[in-house]
Parts: sequence; structure tokens; C-alpha cells
Amino acid sequence: MVILGIGNVLQKDDGIGVYASTFLQKNYNFSKPVKVVNGGVEGINLYSIFEQNEHILILDSIELDDEPASIYLIPSYELSGHGLNSGGAHEIGVLQCIDMLELQGKKTPIATILGIIPQHITFEITLSDTLKNGFNNYIRTALNYLAKNGITATKKEKVTTLEEIIAEVKRV
Repeated sequence: MVILGIGNVLQKDDGIGVYASTFLQKNYNFSKPVKVVNGGVEGINLYSIFEQNEHILILDSIELDDEPASIYLIPSYELSGHGLNSGGAHEIGVLQCIDMLELQGKKTPIATILGIIPQHITFEITLSDTLKNGFNNYIRTALNYLAKNGITATKKEKVTTLEEIIAEVKRV
């Protein structure tokens, strides 16, 4: 299983996938091998992740007509039908990775996007209060997805908070 966090931390709520993947990596041990990848805005450069892995959970913000902080779990075969290809370059790249595998006749992974509706996409390194308030639900949804796929997550003794993760990004 790969957990792939994508998004742009320089654009406020667009960075939610990166923050969430970092949060999971820093705060949980998993019962089975889980590789956590910070894909940022790499887009099409993530092709090898899709080519070399059988199961991928993609964490990202998504633009859908719904309330901010609403959470969606969408299988990859439905991605193109949900308007996810409408904004960020990283979203286009992820869809293209899957499409390229199909066009080459290669096996595509089980890929699911765990998307959350952003409140604000602006140039600022943080998350909106709305997404900060919804962050625990987002993480809980990711953990439930892992559990349904036979992976138990155990919280580490020392916990890194979301605010600490955002502060680390600001220092870089």
C-alpha cells in the first residue's frame, strides 16, 4: 500500500494532501508495509509510483460543488467523471499516470482518491480554519480506508500536531 499525498503547500488548502501524508507518517505505525510518499506537485513525474505499486491511496484537495471540508473517497475508475481534472497540475498528472499505464497495456493499480473540498486556494502556507477543523475527520477517513484493506494503524507515543507540521513547512 502506498499513501500518496499531493498538493501545493504554497497554496493554502491545496496542500492538505501533503500535510495529511506527513501527519500519518509521523504519527502512526502500520501493521503491514505502507510507503508514504509526499508527491507535492510532481504530477506526471509520479508515474513510477503508479507503475510499481498495486494499491495507492491518494490524498488531495478536490474541486467539487459541495461544502468546504466535505470528504470524498473516489475509486480511480471514477476520477475522470468527477471533474477532478479542473485545476491543479498535480491532479492532471495523476490522471495522466493512470491513463498512460492503460494506454501501454500495463496493469493499473487499485487507486483511490481521498479528497476534501478546500475553503481557500491562495498563496499562503497554512490551511484554512475550515480544513483545520475537518482535518481529524480526514485522517480518520484515511485510517478507516486502511483498516478496510487489512492495515491497522497504531498511534505512536510521541505525536506531531498538524500545527507543528505546517510550521516545519514554513521554516523550509
